[in-house]
Parts: sequence; structure tokens; C-alpha cells
Amino acid sequence: MGGTKSKPNYFWSVFSMHCPRCRRGKLFKDYSAYNFKHTFDMHESCSVCHQKFDMEPGFWYGTGYVSYALAIAFSVATFIAWWVLIGISIDDNRVFWWLGINALLLLVLQPWLMRLSRTIYLYFFVRYDEGYESNKPQHFDY
Repeated sequence: MGGTKSKPNYFWSVFSMHCPRCRRGKLFKDYSAYNFKHTFDMHESCSVCHQKFDMEPGFWYGTGYVSYALAIAFSVATFIAWWVLIGISIDDNRVFWWLGINALLLLVLQPWLMRLSRTIYLYFFVRYDEGYESNKPQHFDY
């Protein structure tokens, strides 16, 4: 109808792991993060706007910091939820139950958290471009 396209939501694009430049193309080849053999299989570039994802050699090393921050944020959130709903006490081992359950949840969510950290890290360096169809994608020279 109209000639303008709506701008995809930022948070939805991050959590659904879409390209940061156009917010339409998928970052990962396989939808399931739990296909452990192909957890990190990413497209070389976006199928919609042709933005290259691997910006330079060693680009993804910084995702360790993002993954660490996500794990800490998740642990703080589960600790607060446990404290409010169940309570924290050393006398009856409730805090140790939280530690075990939190560790198990982090282990189960780790493939998804690693993919999310790559997405968030890429969003630090590549901005949304409304004219992605006519503008050239951002590339770093190395």
C-alpha cells in the first residue's frame, strides 16, 4: 500500500537474532541453538542487506564479556526471584538449592546465551540503516 516499510522492533530483532542493519535477515543458519554440532554456524552475510557478519579476524572474542554479563544478570534475577518467592537461609540449605538450580539453568541456557551474546555484540558495531536497500553495507578493512 504505502511505499515505506515499518522499522522492525529493536528488542524483537535482538532476541529473534536478526541482522542489525536491516533487522530482517537471520544471523544463524540453524534455528535450533541445541544442535550442538552447529550452534555457531552463522551466515557469512545477511541474505537481505548483504551486511558481512564476521567483521575482522578475531571479531567474536569480545562476545565472552557479553556472555559473562548475561550470565551474571540471569543469576542476579534468579537470586532475587528465589529470595522473594522462597527466601534465602543458610540454616536450611535454601541458598544451596538456589545455587544448584541456577547452575543447572545456566548450563541448559548456555547455547542460547552464547548465540544471544553474539547478536548483542554485533549490534554494538552495526547500526540500523533505513536505506539498507540502496546503501552499501558497512565493512571493515583488514
